[in-house]
Amino acid sequence: MIPHSTSARETNTLWRPYTQMKSAAPPLEAVRTSGSRIVLADGRELIDGIASWWTAVHGYNHPHIRAAVAAQLDTMPHVMFGGLTHAPAERLASRLAALAPGDLDHVFFTDSGSVAVEVALKMAAQMWLNRGIAGRSRFLAFRGGYHGDTMGAMSICDPEEGMHRRFGAYLPAQLFCDLPTDDATTEALERALSEHGDTLAAMIVEPLVQGAGGMVMHAPATLARVAEAARRHGLPLIADEIFTGFGRTGTLFACEQAGIVPDILCLSKALTGGTMALAATMARRCVFETFLSDDPSAALMHGPTFMANPLACAAANASLDLFETEPRLEQARTIENGLRDGLAGLRGLAGVADIRVLGAIGVVQFDRTPDLAALKARLIESGVWVRPFGDIVYLTPALTIAPDDLDRLCAAVTVAVRQTLDPSLGA
Repeated sequence: MIPHSTSARETNTLWRPYTQMKSAAPPLEAVRTSGSRIVLADGRELIDGIASWWTAVHGYNHPHIRAAVAAQLDTMPHVMFGGLTHAPAERLASRLAALAPGDLDHVFFTDSGSVAVEVALKMAAQMWLNRGIAGRSRFLAFRGGYHGDTMGAMSICDPEEGMHRRFGAYLPAQLFCDLPTDDATTEALERALSEHGDTLAAMIVEPLVQGAGGMVMHAPATLARVAEAARRHGLPLIADEIFTGFGRTGTLFACEQAGIVPDILCLSKALTGGTMALAATMARRCVFETFLSDDPSAALMHGPTFMANPLACAAANASLDLFETEPRLEQARTIENGLRDGLAGLRGLAGVADIRVLGAIGVVQFDRTPDLAALKARLIESGVWVRPFGDIVYLTPALTIAPDDLDRLCAAVTVAVRQTLDPSLGA
């Protein structure tokens, strides 16, 4: 029997994410959101610097998305997708196919980014089986990468530095390489593919930014080398744009900056503008067509209960409306300039290893992991909601954030970083 405790902390029925429940400080209670603001139960108002884990690209409670969800709620909040279809899903799939690069024309909806990745892995693996080719059971992923918390997704996260390294004994062994950023790493990738290519089902990459792995950025030329290596060895390329999709890097999809078309594309996070849970795994025609057969077992055997939830699809369609009618990509580029200027004062500071900015992503990297609890507390005290992790503090605000709020975010980070590096500076 599990020991039972009557302490207030240990009888809390909510088990929170990425949290040591024995020692963690109580969470802040949010009661209302609007624009780039989170209002707490005690009356404090925080500027959200990370758009609720990168989802709320239009800010919170955008009236157009709210109205679309309310209208859908009046007619059909949900219906199963097995054997049925509905207009919000049909419209959303068509619109995503029109927006995505190349012939990524086939859309499979799920309800989270991790599951979108799981479906991508299944698509790639079964594609070979449907062709009658066995033995391709592994995936090539890149060190520093992160692709989700479910078992298959965990297996392609960085095996040494990632949060899932404790699960190594439970996960299938995958092949890991460094991103091909120079001649040496490009040659190492080529050697790995030459030696192990016939065991691989696909390659997977986070285009331009390895998000939860530390907001590590690479040039479009690096992404192009990855795509070229996959093409040369006849491997499908999976692009995990769960973080980078929908304007975060300054283009609608990060892949556009390298001029590549992945064979499979994973989307989530900002897909519904941060309103509802929804994800999509998109496949090129050449992938989809390998599943067309007179053999029922050749079908893709996956089907989440809430697949293509009409409320979520309505929110996503409304979010795409806003990308069409409001200047989101221009706003991302404006934020990029604001982040460069706002964080520039930390560049070269002793204890700061790097300052990097891409689109609406700004990162301050320490030369060692700081006292994260103290850093978080300083940021909250300054009126901003930012969640540093590892050796970085980063900003990924809503694309609609007001210039004054962006300035306050950058100023708060600047002061908090300086105080972290030199506590004598005081509160």
